[in-house]
Amino acid sequence: MLKPNNAWKWYFDTDANALMLDLGDDMVFKVAIEKKHLIPDAFVDTPFSVDDASLFSTYSDAVSQLPLSGPRQAELVLNAVAANRFHKPLLPKSWFFETQAGHTTPAVGSIVDLKTEYGSEAFLVIENAGCASLCMHASESALALTETKQMRFCEAIKVMNDRLSLNQQQYDSRSGHYALVG
Repeated sequence: MLKPNNAWKWYFDTDANALMLDLGDDMVFKVAIEKKHLIPDAFVDTPFSVDDASLFSTYSDAVSQLPLSGPRQAELVLNAVAANRFHKPLLPKSWFFETQAGHTTPAVGSIVDLKTEYGSEAFLVIENAGCASLCMHASESALALTETKQMRFCEAIKVMNDRLSLNQQQYDSRSGHYALVG
């Protein structure tokens, strides 16, 4: 897994028309967020901050429980950090998802499930704004929202918290084991 350092920097590559993260050693990560969804700060060269590194750690711990390869986990984590810092605010699009029993107030970095009439997939909570959370699709398979619209890996969406359910398998850092949550 990657380790953040003070040489990392965010920049917008006009040739690629994408936000990039320079990881040093001739390694560059292309962020999956479309240009139209980026805030103005994304177009200015910016160092990878202490807050970015803290989120990187939080998200890395969370995604370690997912059935993803190391490179895919790193991709999800870096896109989540970029979304937290550079994604334009979104309005909730909760209508795609079914309301869940109980009230969930997920912490940043929680793995939650969102369920449509077509299936259920894992999402990473990037930010919780009280009654709604910005979540990133954390499953490699596409999730159908409607007959014609799908969410792809690393795509972000904001939903009301009453649509979230904690992922059935949560990692307990105290015991070092996975525990089923019901």
